[in-house]
Amino acid sequence: MKKILLVAAISLAAISCQQNKIAFVDNTKLINEYQEKIDIEAKYKSTIENFDKRADSIAKVFQAEAQAFEAEAKSMSQSSAQQKYNTLLQKRQAMGQQLQMEEQRISQESQQEIDSLIKKVRSFVKDYGKDNGYTFVLGSNDAGSVMYGEPSNDITDAVLKAINDAYKAE
Repeated sequence: MKKILLVAAISLAAISCQQNKIAFVDNTKLINEYQEKIDIEAKYKSTIENFDKRADSIAKVFQAEAQAFEAEAKSMSQSSAQQKYNTLLQKRQAMGQQLQMEEQRISQESQQEIDSLIKKVRSFVKDYGKDNGYTFVLGSNDAGSVMYGEPSNDITDAVLKAINDAYKAE
């Protein structure tokens, strides 16, 4: 009986002495230096540049049309000029709506990709923590979820390397 109690006491002491393995990652650095995010931003940067060029081109064409109308309007009757002016306004509104819809579409697409990327990073960190024996992996950010962490417990660079390596392998 004494041996059983002694073994139980030693086991309980051993279990209670086990420390949790805790680390943290800098969320901002992890996301911003993740190659897939950099690639997504580059893709949308060129998409936005193309959109801006097209919008500028459309604006120039419309501006030329409006200037031609101004010159032409002086020799037109008031009702004809008003009718042409209304047509130009409708065209301008339609172009503005079309450009706004396209801009919203680009914004929604990029936001969906970023949201998907964030879920992917969270899942990766969770798996990384499990695979490397961590009880907790905390996230550090400007909001202050980790106010201080011993630098030796910062695994941001290791996770960043692992996730970038996994991305390259895809």
